[in-house]
Amino acid sequence: MLHGRINELRYLNNFYEKSGSQMVVVYGQKGVGKTRLLKEFTKDKPGFFYQCRECSEREQQYQWGQELGNQHVRVLRFPDFPELLDASCKESDIKQVLVIDEFQYIIKNSSTFMNALVAFVNNTWNKREVLVVLLSSSTSWVENSMVKKIGEAAYELSGLLKIRQLDFFQIRDAFPGYSMEDAVMLYGILGGVPLLWRYMNPKYSLEKNICEQLLADYGGLRYECERLLTEELRELSVYNSILSALACGHHKLNDIYQHTGFSRAKISVYLKNLMELELIEKVFSYDTDGRENVQKGVYRISNHFVHFYFTYIYANRNMLDLLEPEQFYRTAIKPYLRYYSAPYFKQVCLDYLLRRGQKEDLPIKLTQYGEWVGKAGNIDVILQDESDETLIGCCNFEKPMMTYEDYEWLIFLASKAKIRTDHIWLFSSGRFDEKLYLEEKVKKNLKLISIQDIK
Repeated sequence: MLHGRINELRYLNNFYEKSGSQMVVVYGQKGVGKTRLLKEFTKDKPGFFYQCRECSEREQQYQWGQELGNQHVRVLRFPDFPELLDASCKESDIKQVLVIDEFQYIIKNSSTFMNALVAFVNNTWNKREVLVVLLSSSTSWVENSMVKKIGEAAYELSGLLKIRQLDFFQIRDAFPGYSMEDAVMLYGILGGVPLLWRYMNPKYSLEKNICEQLLADYGGLRYECERLLTEELRELSVYNSILSALACGHHKLNDIYQHTGFSRAKISVYLKNLMELELIEKVFSYDTDGRENVQKGVYRISNHFVHFYFTYIYANRNMLDLLEPEQFYRTAIKPYLRYYSAPYFKQVCLDYLLRRGQKEDLPIKLTQYGEWVGKAGNIDVILQDESDETLIGCCNFEKPMMTYEDYEWLIFLASKAKIRTDHIWLFSSGRFDEKLYLEEKVKKNLKLISIQDIK
């Protein structure tokens, strides 16, 4: 099934239904579902799909020609790009779709391809309409290098679509037999990357899936993180050291410096590279009047799968090699998995609030949102409307019960952040203490939401 891509399909269909020819770039990290989206989009449309190789221009032309030959289209042994483009789209009254996957491999090794493509798209003498979709898994290259590389051809692009990770509710649909707690923990491990989900059997327990796919030597995901990093990065020893430091809880530049021994200047460069690859993020606190109480320069691993790998597998390699997967899981992972998953429960709660906001089912008309990272503690969720009416939230996943003291601490942090407490929503995967239930009956601005209410 194609989960959660209605808006993306609508975006592409809008271009397809326009008169004339267009050229669109679609990009996103590997495994996020770009190819599956394009297959769904093109299933009832004529056209041609070519996946580029990482090779020389001449070899690329040869391979593209071979692919056309497999479709019974005759071309020269080493055709040039104008001939390849022309042969890929037959003359027809119906608009065709030409998908060029991993197109950056052509761009990097050819100075003529984009000129040929622009000429092809703009060539209307034969009344042939075509939608060219340029697909790429190199998000960093598209966002930071593509425009410079293709030059004036960038003006010919009709659209740019980034395919982002799916949210928690799609993984919830894909694993309907899981409890909400297990679904949150699975989301904390795999994130919103459908390719990773496919390795997990919805009929197996969370423990069995982790043991068989992530921990067992034959598991499909056991070495996936190493493969991802090797493919994207050089000087792995430096990147591994920085990612390990972050996974250990060293989130500030000076803390990483103390842990790794690398110079601050060097660390900054490597952090920037990791951010461009969307493996880590720099945390920006919600802008409030309490700026003097905010933590600055905080980094964290944003890729769920990389975070899990460096927290449990990289850090416990000897134990993993010595123990059976089930023993390793029960010793090194299970006792700590709720704590590890707590930040991802916050994201689940935020996604829930944003969904309700889209349906206008919140006490405020949402215009902006975020989190507040303070020196004394964090406010997990902040939502505001145009008049600064505010909803703040606290999300508990790791403790068996949320207490009245948690509620009081949230109010204290709001005073530090200097924001209003018009609405206070408390989320918990466990119980609420009785004092909170009594407070909810008295305070109209307080709402208690159990994990089972998050739908």
